[in-house]
Amino acid sequence: MDDPKPLPQLPATRAAKVVAVILMVFLFAGLCFNIRFAATTASLLPHALTRAGLLDGAVSKELAGRMADTPVAADAARMQRALGWLTVGDLGPRVRQGCPGWLFLRDELNVYADGERHLAERAATVAAVQRELARHGIALVVAVVPDKSRIEAQHLCGLYRPASLGARLSDWTTRLAAEGVPVVDLASALRSVPGDAFFRTDTHWTQDGAGAAAQALAQHIRAMREPLGSGVSSQPGYRVAGKPAARRPGDLVRLAGLDALPVSWQPRAEIVAGRDYLHVAQAAASADDLFGDADLPAIAVIGTSYSTTSDFVPQLALALGKGVGNFAREGGKFGGSARAYFTSAAYAQTPPKLIVWELDERDLQAPLEAEDDVVVPKSGAVGTVASR
Repeated sequence: MDDPKPLPQLPATRAAKVVAVILMVFLFAGLCFNIRFAATTASLLPHALTRAGLLDGAVSKELAGRMADTPVAADAARMQRALGWLTVGDLGPRVRQGCPGWLFLRDELNVYADGERHLAERAATVAAVQRELARHGIALVVAVVPDKSRIEAQHLCGLYRPASLGARLSDWTTRLAAEGVPVVDLASALRSVPGDAFFRTDTHWTQDGAGAAAQALAQHIRAMREPLGSGVSSQPGYRVAGKPAARRPGDLVRLAGLDALPVSWQPRAEIVAGRDYLHVAQAAASADDLFGDADLPAIAVIGTSYSTTSDFVPQLALALGKGVGNFAREGGKFGGSARAYFTSAAYAQTPPKLIVWELDERDLQAPLEAEDDVVVPKSGAVGTVASR
């Protein structure tokens, strides 16, 4: 039997060469990713490997979680987010787009199971805090920041906001009012802003929006039954200076995972000409005030990132003509900053006469968390307040 003849070697076509180059690039990229992955393997493995952990899946779950945080996984996620945005306008699970250029946080649009019960429990917590503070001679006022999707509803452009969320604000304020807790719904103040009350690509209010909220809150505080005494605190020391217009990146762009893209590929950023509120130290008014006791703020603000952005607290201080201490925390949600403040040395040693508790509407019906359990210390504040 004759040996089989070799098949004729056909010349490589142009298409075959292109496919070969693509395959080589793909293999080389895979090699680079594998090398990078191997360099992080030591940090990926769980610290303690046990037979029980292997059998019940705890080890594999921890390994999967750590793999998701590796540079390879992070790069792949960023690439996926970029491709989704550039091809179909997808913004990921946390961000939604309304009218062109207007982004909204998905959390504002969520309808939670047992949402009414969660809201009622949070209202009961606030009422309990108010009663305990009153025993120490400290007043409380609650300021509610409405959803951006509520105030800027004209910019939703078909983005669906469930109708069941319409009564969320009124339900909250009604419950607190029934408990005797002073509460300020800032919705009407924000709707009165001539321009935009919220940034287009950010969850937060603009400087004009924060200013309108500060004015409304200051008016409510001045009308309270027991107004702050004129001698309790000095005038706030702020010098207001204009800032040149500059690009302001939005936190919703970052949340959508698009902040690493070239600026021209990202959702269009806003050009904002803001103002700087520069704190100016106050000189001692008398020999008895050499240690600055008279300049201690009589008002403390606890709350969320709304109180740390757009100069809300400086604008509130100027509207009241009194010093205001800012103890809000970004990401504090309902009770984070309150828990931190009530256990701090600032509260124990120099308690205020009035606490402003700023809250987000979107957090009121969200599932309850451990930090939502806010308790005021039952001792240590009365004598200090009375002496000021």
